[in-house]
Amino acid sequence: MMTRHEFDLLNAIRKSGRDTTRRLAEALSLSVGYISEKMRAFEAQGLIDANGLTPAGLEALAPYKVKNALIMAAGMSSRFVPLSLEKPKGLLVVKNEVLIERQIEQLQEAGIHDIVIVLGYKKESFFYLEDKYKGLTILINPSFHLKNNIETLYLAQKYIGNTYICSSDDYFTENPFTDYVYQSFYAAQHVTEKSQEWYMISDKKGNITKVQRSGEEGDIMLGHVYWDTDFSREFLKLINLHHDLGDYDEELWEALFADNIAKLPPMAVKVYPNGTIYEFDSLEELRQFDNYYVKDTHSKIMRNICRILGCREEDVNGFRAIKEGLTNTSFVFEVGGKKYVYRHPGDGTDAIISRKNEKRSLELGKAIGADPTYIYMDEEQGWKISAFVENIRIPDYNSFEDSKRVLSVLRNLHEKNLSVDWGFRPWEDACDIEKLLREKGEIAVRDFDELKEKVKKCYAAVQGDGVTMRFCHCDTYAPNWMLTEDQTILIDWEYAGNADPGCDISCYIMDAMWEVDVATEFVKEYCRESYNETLQFHYLAYVAIVSYYWFVWALYREACGGVMGESLHNWYVMAKRYSDYLCKTFKL
Repeated sequence: MMTRHEFDLLNAIRKSGRDTTRRLAEALSLSVGYISEKMRAFEAQGLIDANGLTPAGLEALAPYKVKNALIMAAGMSSRFVPLSLEKPKGLLVVKNEVLIERQIEQLQEAGIHDIVIVLGYKKESFFYLEDKYKGLTILINPSFHLKNNIETLYLAQKYIGNTYICSSDDYFTENPFTDYVYQSFYAAQHVTEKSQEWYMISDKKGNITKVQRSGEEGDIMLGHVYWDTDFSREFLKLINLHHDLGDYDEELWEALFADNIAKLPPMAVKVYPNGTIYEFDSLEELRQFDNYYVKDTHSKIMRNICRILGCREEDVNGFRAIKEGLTNTSFVFEVGGKKYVYRHPGDGTDAIISRKNEKRSLELGKAIGADPTYIYMDEEQGWKISAFVENIRIPDYNSFEDSKRVLSVLRNLHEKNLSVDWGFRPWEDACDIEKLLREKGEIAVRDFDELKEKVKKCYAAVQGDGVTMRFCHCDTYAPNWMLTEDQTILIDWEYAGNADPGCDISCYIMDAMWEVDVATEFVKEYCRESYNETLQFHYLAYVAIVSYYWFVWALYREACGGVMGESLHNWYVMAKRYSDYLCKTFKL
């Protein structure tokens, strides 16, 4: 193996031909004596001649030739709201160029035409690249919404070896790519201020010895990476090992690297001048780089905000993503020092949610004082703007005092005896969603039909027991409550409508996953002096019915590509627990 200086010299001769010793020394920051000595040695080995590099010299450089590039473009980039909700970040136009196109062209300019792109979020929007650029290979990461970019590397592993690993959203002011590279490296920039970035500690040879999150002055990870064949082979072994274990599924690949540096072939730190590499983590950062985005982001979401709040795009800032909900994605923003929340509807939800009815429900919820945060909703597209409430918490399922606050709001809602011409019928709606689900394919739950039959018996048993339909919220789990010192606010009225009040009581019980005895005390507090055995059965039966509805709903959402996680299992458990209890205890 060559030394780094030998590589640099031989590669310089390859690119520029045999130059004077002095000019080579100046270009490579090496001594004239060293250059003279190595030139004689290269001649003796037949690597160079009077004209420059020989075929033998080219063969000596072959292990260092870049094979290809891998561009990771699967993620959603949730921190880049609102723009990332409408298009993948890699397709943003910056300084009149599409980010991923600029990077592809820089790679091709460096002689790298074999390029693999891994897609996930809004993958179809990238397909045009295949026609525009020759030599592209597209891979699809179907788990992009479940796992971090380590899954992308796992799926693309057969293409990796002497490979640039790039992100689709990087912007390089100067082309950083070359067609020959000495060893693995991570691009970096030197910073002198404290940050939460990943800092690389290196030894005297410039190889990374430690990676730490946050620090003061130092070299931070920023931009592309190069994996040589040795590093790729060993690191891919680790990726495969931990893929089976699943313990790094939600981590960036850098986390696995940081935990195993000592076991891996060396990776160098390659520091680029400040202002060479840009990663835009937020719209504010992009605005600082490209002032075109100050006044016009080309975003429908931004236009919606400006129209409703009567402001200009440059007045909208302070964007912060809120963790994706079960149905929608939301973010916080500021206008004139006030904070708001924008709700973006999730894919596939229009089939099961009437946005027109949701808007009417929101207006009713605000009118009765249950949800003072509501500002505006578009009933055609499903987006919503609400006031942001500071210093909130959600109810604690283990706190009876919180339960009483929740039940006070629900009693007030139910005692209004409001009636609307739309509704939530969990049993009937579950049956309708089941039809949509079966259109997606066979239901894999082994006891699905048995569970459905038990819940059906519970539903039949509560018909005509005296509890009347009225306007209800129907989605009262803890995350839809906001508690402050003096307010108890109920938000997200997507499923509200005429319904059995058992829908509101049971939803809270269901999400708390209470056993029957705890749920009974909750029912007693709600009913107070009107409590009796009939009402107890009624509200416990609705735990089974509503849990079953959400279970079927979750199966459908996952069939549409949504991610339900443990909620799907929890709803299955509660539907089974309460239907089994009621069928056995009351001999249904």
